[in-house]
Amino acid sequence: MPLILFAAACGSGGGTSATATASATAPGGSAGVKVAGTVGAKPTVTFPSGSPATKSSYEVIHPGAGTGLKAGDRVLVNLTVYNWDGKGNAVQGSSYDTKAPETIAINEQLPQVLQEGFTKVKHGGRLLAVLANDSVAQQQSTAPPEPTKVFVFDVVGTQPPPLKAANGKETGDSIKGVKVVNPGGEKAPTLTTKTGEKPPKDLVVKTVIQGTGEKVKTTNTLSVHYTGKIWGSDKQFDSSWERGQPAEFPLAQVIQGWQKGLAGVPVGSRVVMSIPPELGYGDQAQQGIPAKSTLVFVVDVLAAY
Repeated sequence: MPLILFAAACGSGGGTSATATASATAPGGSAGVKVAGTVGAKPTVTFPSGSPATKSSYEVIHPGAGTGLKAGDRVLVNLTVYNWDGKGNAVQGSSYDTKAPETIAINEQLPQVLQEGFTKVKHGGRLLAVLANDSVAQQQSTAPPEPTKVFVFDVVGTQPPPLKAANGKETGDSIKGVKVVNPGGEKAPTLTTKTGEKPPKDLVVKTVIQGTGEKVKTTNTLSVHYTGKIWGSDKQFDSSWERGQPAEFPLAQVIQGWQKGLAGVPVGSRVVMSIPPELGYGDQAQQGIPAKSTLVFVVDVLAAY
């Protein structure tokens, strides 16, 4: 998968080397690499003879004529990745083959060359980036260095920023024994789960505010605000609202109750979910969550990528 390769090129631990260089090279190609073909189709890349580049660099192949990119944007790209090993220089993957453009956040977790390079192109543009080991945080392990990677990014567009809170129409719906109060605007909802009602045996999902955005897919990465409590006790064990920062995660990597409960929910919605133990943490106690707990969440779906 291209994103896995992309993550490998960016290194582990989320950091980038302070010595990473970002230099636009001469028209002959970044570090001698040449890119042919039209934007919007899989590129053809040719490599110079000799050893791979040891310094990271970028080159704007085509500037594009649409909206410019800036730090903080989530850029939607078609990307093609190569391992520049000086031998086969094999292609590692291309979203033109999978027909699934990728979303990349232009933020400090990217190598410096990409942070700068993306801001030099617009929608419809093409960016070439060479990521050598100087772009990766210094490794703690003794593992051999990764091959130099070459990326060609075609900018398709940008994702809209996440909502601040659910923004649809209130339904008046809830789960028996659970109370959700909607203060309106961008304020956090209040969730109350202290009840004598027995918890539902199955997953229950009720829409509190009906959003109008795209429906969540199981393959999406979500941005959400949420509060989580234990059924019956009103004990809160987590809240992104209190942290002041929405949570972001691939839906496929969270508990089954969230995966099943949020799939198909329109962006902009607020839902309340009662999750039985077998779709939560089961017999395993977690920090602040006793074993075999029924979990209750109120969740605002702010974005799905």
